Amino acid sequence: MEFDLEDPFASFKEHQNCIVSQLFASESDHMPFTNSLTATHSHLSLRCDAVSFILQVQFSCNLEPSVTYLAINYLHRFMSRQEIPQGKPWLLRLVAISCLSLASKMKNTRFSLSDIQKQGYVLEAQCVQKMELLILGALNWRMRSITPFPFLHFFISLSEFKDQALKEALKERASEIIFNAQNEFKILEYKPSTIAACALMSASHELSPAQYSILRVSITSCEYIDEETLSKCFNLIQEMVNMETNESMMDTTTSFLSTETPIKGQRI
Repeated sequence: MEFDLEDPFASFKEHQNCIVSQLFASESDHMPFTNSLTATHSHLSLRCDAVSFILQVQFSCNLEPSVTYLAINYLHRFMSRQEIPQGKPWLLRLVAISCLSLASKMKNTRFSLSDIQKQGYVLEAQCVQKMELLILGALNWRMRSITPFPFLHFFISLSEFKDQALKEALKERASEIIFNAQNEFKILEYKPSTIAACALMSASHELSPAQYSILRVSITSCEYIDEETLSKCFNLIQEMVNMETNESMMDTTTSFLSTETPIKGQRI
């Protein structure tokens, strides 16, 4: 049975249990190979460089976060299957741009090589097309990737919250947490459903502490979730959220201090 990965629960409502089961059963096929998660420092460095480049292109070309998230998903899956030689930064950029090109096609979003060339990167369209085919083959043409986002609605529905505004706020904040976690290498060992569940719990812990325990109980009671794995992933995401908060506070403090005008005659 085919279903829309962007919103798999919107269709076939009469077969929703079947769709949920199929979605959880299929998510491992859209993850990097597990042996790549113990990669060497040099391999990890290559991945970080490629992710940083994709995020840089997102900013310079004003791409939707969903496009870059999908491109990074392709990148991690491809690099877990295909070794990229060190010392060839142009090749790494070619892979990253090809992942972005494929993701933009899947999302039906405009992405032009001319936009990249304006940033000083010269790539021939033919080279990008050849790399796209190599990526497609390595990923067995599984481009309709299962990401954490389709699971957000499912986990929110388990809690049976009545407040629609709260549900939307939780989903929005959880999505933001997922986007911010995409360059964290350690998160790759967790399934998309686990990441989605933990992002929602983190969002609830932040926005509605009174509802947090209700949401956590409903998620841990889900037959597809392993509680121990959930706890480890949640701790990792909380660390990232706390670090994000601390960095934001430091930026605010720095900005405040830089705008302070010393009083005449005051020692600084």
